[in-house]
Amino acid sequence: MANGQATISFNEQKLKMLIKDSVREGIKAEVFKLRAAFLPYVDDTEQKEIEKKYGKPSRKVAKTYEYAI
Repeated sequence: MANGQATISFNEQKLKMLIKDSVREGIKAEVFKLRAAFLPYVDDTEQKEIEKKYGKPSRKVAKTYEYAI
């Protein structure tokens, strides 16, 4: 400890991987936000028309993400 501060030592490879993973997570979150922002709005009557024409969507969920915009 120097001046009451704890130090953590990383080798260069571990530090590189930590930074890569952190950047990857941040980019992934931002891409999901962008994709959600560009989804078109569907009102209730339009949704009913879609369901009438193509049937109701399956209740099976493959993956779900929720982001506040």
